[in-house]
Amino acid sequence: MSFPVLPSIPAQALLQLGLKMSENVYYQLSPQELIVQTVDRNQGRLSDTGALVINTGQFSGRCPDDKFTVKDVLTDGSIHWNEFNIPIEPHYFDKMYSKMMQYLEDKEIWVRDCFACADPAYRLNIRVINENPWSNLFAYNMFMRPAETELENFVPDWTIIQAPEFKANPQTDGTRNPNFVMVSFTRRTILIGGTGYTGEMKKGIFSVLNYILPHDKGVLSMHCSANVGKNGDTAIFFGLSGTGKTTLSADPNRQLIGDDEHGWTANTVFNFEGGCYAKTIDITEEKEPDIFRAIKQGALLENTPFIEGTNKVDYSSKAISPNTRVSYPLYHISNIKEPAIGAAPKNIFFLTCDSYGVLPPISRLTPGQAMYQFISGYTAKIAGTEAGVLEPKSTFSACFGAPFLPLHPGVYAEMLGKKMKEQQVKVWMINTGWSGGPYGVGKRMNLDYTRAMIAAALDGRLDEAEYTAHPVFGMLMPLQCPGVPGNILNPRSTWANEAAYDIAAKKLAGQFIQNFEKYAAGVSPEILAAAPVIK
Repeated sequence: MSFPVLPSIPAQALLQLGLKMSENVYYQLSPQELIVQTVDRNQGRLSDTGALVINTGQFSGRCPDDKFTVKDVLTDGSIHWNEFNIPIEPHYFDKMYSKMMQYLEDKEIWVRDCFACADPAYRLNIRVINENPWSNLFAYNMFMRPAETELENFVPDWTIIQAPEFKANPQTDGTRNPNFVMVSFTRRTILIGGTGYTGEMKKGIFSVLNYILPHDKGVLSMHCSANVGKNGDTAIFFGLSGTGKTTLSADPNRQLIGDDEHGWTANTVFNFEGGCYAKTIDITEEKEPDIFRAIKQGALLENTPFIEGTNKVDYSSKAISPNTRVSYPLYHISNIKEPAIGAAPKNIFFLTCDSYGVLPPISRLTPGQAMYQFISGYTAKIAGTEAGVLEPKSTFSACFGAPFLPLHPGVYAEMLGKKMKEQQVKVWMINTGWSGGPYGVGKRMNLDYTRAMIAAALDGRLDEAEYTAHPVFGMLMPLQCPGVPGNILNPRSTWANEAAYDIAAKKLAGQFIQNFEKYAAGVSPEILAAAPVIK
């Protein structure tokens, strides 16, 4: 089947990028056309639900150590250079750009115009250029889709050029490996080569927005999910992988604004994306009905093996990767907010899976504590979640998204604290991890109890509750909560040996304090005063 080039992309636009207009350029193809092209080229297969199943090749996840940001006059003094924001000289970017343009000159390429940010006031126009059709399908799913009339005078603010088969030469190109991501804020371009993992495109734009919105627009960018209740009250859920962010924000009584990336203005919360990029390992319809049912025609499944001899996906298999994922447009879910904009939040939830069994199942945070915990971004993995993890292991990721933060974490935390105070937002910490002891001794928090705690916080039933302060971490723990046994609300009382709890709490507090040392110079005294206290 042939797909003619649509005349609505001017040849001049490609020439400005250094590309020639030819019969090998496909512009703004529909999902069905991209799926047919992928299957015809033997780059993917259809599952029994109609989803397109592809293999991303060598890389099934992001490579943070191979992502570089151009250090120039614009970024030198504003980027927080660290292990995630790795500087590279402008001449390396310019050289790589030229090499990629030369590489793509005689290749088929797929071009898509799209945008990020549901709020028109902050819209970011994006032009995506891909080396294969299924990567372009990912861009269709994950970014927002302009109407045909909006394409007539489309001018990109940023450009993504992604070529999985193009490899860098580390000896001459300034990279560590043949795979790379390079971001230039001056040229407003992201170069991605040597990796087919589609999430690099999504997180590349997220990193860009994490610079532009706080630095230039005064908007707090957030790695979180968000939903809205029937009364228009917005709730935000922060949390690292495995803490329950997707599960707890999917509520049949509340509309989903988005599941991963949002901006918070003076009076609204808006989604950055037009789709969802969900993990599928061990997914079932019973556990995640919305996501499971969204895996249909138009969805893109990555690195999910088939049951041998069938076109039925084996979601339990880690044969290719444990990081199996699906991307799909938001309209695959019925209970969504359209447009994807809500009012300013009334409640914020920090989700942690504390496998040490130390933190309370629910607690309320002061603005200072909220900023401290926000910068800390804590959770604890259990044994068996990754190679070499034999006991609970603490993980700290600043602002629940350290790899995507171009600015100092203190910038985002100060914005959070300011908004909390101005808009009188309540911030809660929810421990979805262990109670009664650490992993292997205690038990995982009952999901029904967690949902009851969140419901009580959302509808105001915890506003009049009595509270007591945690002796080490300082957050306020309610003495009672509707639908939850009172004896589990204070974690110390759930341990058979309270002295052992005290030791575990002090040990975890020490890890918080040690982790925070690298941020201390860039935060306010209010945040520093919210650190846990080891007596």
